[in-house]
Amino acid sequence: MYSNKEYLRHGLLFLATLIATTLAGGEWVYGKSVLGEGDTFLSWDYFLRSTAFSIPFIGILLIHELGHFFTSIYHKVKCTLPFFIPGWLGFIGIPTIGTFGAVIQMKGFVNSRKKFFDIGVAGPIAGFVIALFVLIYGFSTLPELDYIYSIHPEYADPDFAGFDEEAFDFELGNNLLFWSLGELFADPERMPNMAEIIHYPYLFAGFLALFFTALNLLPIGQLDGGHVIFGIFPKRHREISMVAYILFIGYAGIGIISPYSAIEDLLLWIPLYVGFLFVCFTKSGLSFQNRITLALSIAAFQYALAFAIPNIEGYQGWLFYGFLLGRVMGLRHPEVSGYKELDGKRKVLGILAIVIFILCFSPKPFIFA
Repeated sequence: MYSNKEYLRHGLLFLATLIATTLAGGEWVYGKSVLGEGDTFLSWDYFLRSTAFSIPFIGILLIHELGHFFTSIYHKVKCTLPFFIPGWLGFIGIPTIGTFGAVIQMKGFVNSRKKFFDIGVAGPIAGFVIALFVLIYGFSTLPELDYIYSIHPEYADPDFAGFDEEAFDFELGNNLLFWSLGELFADPERMPNMAEIIHYPYLFAGFLALFFTALNLLPIGQLDGGHVIFGIFPKRHREISMVAYILFIGYAGIGIISPYSAIEDLLLWIPLYVGFLFVCFTKSGLSFQNRITLALSIAAFQYALAFAIPNIEGYQGWLFYGFLLGRVMGLRHPEVSGYKELDGKRKVLGILAIVIFILCFSPKPFIFA
């Protein structure tokens, strides 16, 4: 079915991604890099330790993609092997998680609502199950409190102010599932705060897995969540996708333009931001006039909201992903012939996928002070 060249190409990409995420794990978990010197150098010993992050993280992504892959094979839909995209940028000083994700590409024509649904829902649920086990294991086996001293020896200093969140430049934003599992399985005396999760490889890998699961399950366009919504509500997918996207991009941009900003800043940022929103709706299927109206309406609402609540902020980190969704991937779903209703089991899976999205989604997943 696949040539040796394809197996080699995909295998090398997978290996490169595993190495890249291990390097990134060394930087996040232990503060050590292959570009460091002395105590900050990532030795072979610490490289191997860093696989406690990379193997579960990449393993979850692999299971996710294999869920799509084997379901495609089951439905006789031609597709590629999983493409893993390495993304370690430590050599230019940019912190990364070592990968830009993984995808498979459909090579065959899909003209079935049921097939779209099955292929879309299989990946997130498969990856979610593995992430759940990784997180339960991570919370259940938290190391002793003095573990953190090996990474931050300054914490052992009696004059140190303590785990004051304001003292950190970066922390992870919680979500319902991560918080709940911590409450259920973690020893409260060993439980780190969200600014320290990056030093606990299983928890960090599991958190990132939930983050990617939520991204894929957004009920927009041709994302996995879009396939799920199309399966359950085929005649309402366009409206649901559009509303979900407007809410997503609308929340992300709150605070960019504010009546409390200097007038010279507003004269620059308002037209730039409205133009950005207009471009984001390129593949929405809306007319030119409606795209302009919608862009102006979103910006006006955000401006009014900032006036009413001066300190309100969305999460601008979502804007780039919103741009990719609206400008590159599109907000619409491919048409199929017929809208035969899904059976009861598939409807249950669809509802489960929606619940998983709600549990995994973090409004502000990565917080920079």
